[in-house]
Amino acid sequence: MEKVPMLAEGYEKLTADLKVLRAERPKIVDAIEEARAHGDLSENAEYHAAKERQGQVEAMIGDLEDKISRAQIIDPSTLSGDKVVFGATVTLLDENDKPVKYQIVGQTEADAAKGRLSYTSPIARALIGKQLEDEVEVTVPSGDKFYLIDKIEFI
Repeated sequence: MEKVPMLAEGYEKLTADLKVLRAERPKIVDAIEEARAHGDLSENAEYHAAKERQGQVEAMIGDLEDKISRAQIIDPSTLSGDKVVFGATVTLLDENDKPVKYQIVGQTEADAAKGRLSYTSPIARALIGKQLEDEVEVTVPSGDKFYLIDKIEFI
């Protein structure tokens, strides 16, 4: 079974989401019972909507339980070295020497707008294993980008 790397905050978010979904289960059962009491189920939109929501919630719970059971929590502050690895915060210089900062995180924690890239993203895959002062070429939908690794931090 393949481990799912993530930071502690990503793990906490998954467990919180799971708790919310588990709390929703009894409410859905109540909604199904109430809709069932209205009679004919073949034309009962409330019943079908509640059953559909129940299926969605159960699928999401299963997915979260799977990710949590395979979680490999990584604390970047315990890491060190001169290579880019999962959890590292990397400062890059683009073609115009403009600094860009990214942290390589798990898929559930990724948020490009906040500079948090999934380790499966094209930029992160190009960076992992590289060292300080290495030049990196990344093919993204808008074309090829070139970066110079300026700083590697484990914060």
